[in-house]
Amino acid sequence: MKSPLSVIIITRNEERNIAECLRSVDWAGDIVVVDADSSDKTVELARKSTEKVFVRKWEGYAAAKAFAMSQTSNEWVLWLDADERVTPDLRDEIQSLLAAPEFRAYEVARRAYFLGKWIRHCGWYPGYVIRLFEKKSVRFSDSNVHESIVFQGSVGRLSNDLLHYTDDTLFHYTAKLNRYTSLAAADLKKKGTEFSLLGVVARPPFMFFKMYILKRGFLDGRHGLVLSLLSSGYVFTKYAKLWQGGRANR
Repeated sequence: MKSPLSVIIITRNEERNIAECLRSVDWAGDIVVVDADSSDKTVELARKSTEKVFVRKWEGYAAAKAFAMSQTSNEWVLWLDADERVTPDLRDEIQSLLAAPEFRAYEVARRAYFLGKWIRHCGWYPGYVIRLFEKKSVRFSDSNVHESIVFQGSVGRLSNDLLHYTDDTLFHYTAKLNRYTSLAAADLKKKGTEFSLLGVVARPPFMFFKMYILKRGFLDGRHGLVLSLLSSGYVFTKYAKLWQGGRANR
């Protein structure tokens, strides 16, 4: 018997991930996939698992997820990214709590697999995020990137981890970095943040210090060092693009 749960997933060129992601939630009663006009086999693979596959012009992460929610048929929703997997233990926990939920939203720890290793520190783990919720009680933030659930009230916490098979190569990471930093710079501009030399000089090394030292990234070995350095570069690139955008408007 399927669970009274809807799952929403946003995709674009995720043929390497989507089948395993969908297989991990094949127990859910309703699965909605919103695809941003993929050029690979993402849509074909998704349609093998669910009839609710929508191909739409890209309007942003928050808009895509809001549309996905509007297509769900259950009151409770689980939001997944295509590179995430629900473990059997997490499945059993969700099914159990849906019988008598104590909260209207639940957060879950994400365990990330980065360049072939599970990351346990760097501030990445446990990295709790709200992913299971009663849809009438939440909305998505309007950020261009790293959008989140906006919810007022007490949040429950799931005991089992959500698996996140993030970047498997540096090529994949840097391609995503270029896309995400442009969106993040646009978010800064929308908030009225102005470029400052102090910010672009101080923020990247502080990010490295926080992840590698304060968050004990050194315990993740070489992976922790690489991830901390890359994250520092992410911050620098984001603010450099904010500076570049400001110059273009003059």
